Amino acid sequence: MRCRGTSMRSRIRASRLAALAVALAAALPGAAGAQGFGAIHGDPIPPEIDAVYVRGLQFLARTQAAAGTWDDRTGEGGPGVVGLAVLAMLAHGDDPVHGPWAAAISRGLSHILGAQRSDNGYIGSSMYHHGFATLALAEAYGMVPDPRLGPALKKAADLILTSQAMNPTHAWRYSPESRDADTTVSGAQFVALVAVRNAGISVPDRALLQALEFYQECQAADGNIGYTGNEGGGSSARNAIAVTVAALAREKESRLFKKTFRALVNGGEQDAGGYFFYYLYYAAQAYFHADMQLWRAWNTRNLARLVESQGADGSWTGPNGRVFCTSAALLSLALNYRFLPIYER
Repeated sequence: MRCRGTSMRSRIRASRLAALAVALAAALPGAAGAQGFGAIHGDPIPPEIDAVYVRGLQFLARTQAAAGTWDDRTGEGGPGVVGLAVLAMLAHGDDPVHGPWAAAISRGLSHILGAQRSDNGYIGSSMYHHGFATLALAEAYGMVPDPRLGPALKKAADLILTSQAMNPTHAWRYSPESRDADTTVSGAQFVALVAVRNAGISVPDRALLQALEFYQECQAADGNIGYTGNEGGGSSARNAIAVTVAALAREKESRLFKKTFRALVNGGEQDAGGYFFYYLYYAAQAYFHADMQLWRAWNTRNLARLVESQGADGSWTGPNGRVFCTSAALLSLALNYRFLPIYER
């Protein structure tokens, strides 16, 4: 993550930070006449926060190609990144058919649908892409009146389930044919399956329980989550993924949820490294589901750093490219809106 710009931009950002601090102070619990971010529904969104979000959406809409993709020169483009960008647009709560982002959403969904293989429902070149693309289809299903979405979503979900059934770990890795698994790829599939279920398509309880068992096997004694097993130490990103997975499975009383959340809080963010925006995407959900008071504090810090680091064009940048980083940054703010079904608490 880089902060860019001239001294003039620094002064502009400083002014935005000051305005944001005032807005947050008015919105947090204890402020006179304010509901605060702690309420689950109906919170007023300070205009400074919405301005940050809209600038990010404007960047995504402005730089999208007619084919629904983005020219991501880092090589990290693909239907999964398109899916995250679509999710960021849907999460703002505007009309997806007639609203300001309707055309961009339609183009993005058409790209995802066009990238899906007709024989097995696989989307993209890795299960990362497949998982996030499936999540976008699931969240758009019922919002966007496209008759292609239902059949495509069912095929995409079936591929996730088939891949899991063939895998001895009952989880996922880079390919649908993989016979091993890791906790990062598996997180994308798990979240997608929960969204698929929320959309009204059947997902067996056994599939989610078996995936949870994989995370439990990857949990070390101190609560940290390993990459492919319980050795090698944890990371803030993997811990955030595991907490989110357990929360979405309604397993908040489990050892996986409680101990890994403690590890997430105690570990801070110093090990996020090149996966910082990936961490932001999951950490927002982990804190939100675990503890509203801690989420408020985390959310305040996150908003401040995103205001400071947002580029003049509305984007954020990092090792995985501006489109991914911008989409993940916006989705880390989306819990302030809570329009997507996957963000229900």
